[in-house]
Amino acid sequence: MGTIKIMAIILIAVGLLGLVYGQFSYTKETQEAKIGALELTVKDTQTINIPIWAGIAAMAAGCGLLVFAGKNS
Repeated sequence: MGTIKIMAIILIAVGLLGLVYGQFSYTKETQEAKIGALELTVKDTQTINIPIWAGIAAMAAGCGLLVFAGKNS
């Protein structure tokens, strides 16, 4: 399997995941203050929304790469 086909499959999978889930969250830990042995940290959860058009565009690009790779084989 060629590199282009692998990239196409990855783009299709990423686009599909973007359409199914629509967002992902991650936790970021920051150090607020450190006084001697006492250290205060804050955990902040951030959510990133994935637009529908981005998922569709990734899937379309992956399908286009598959067609392109199939014609060149």
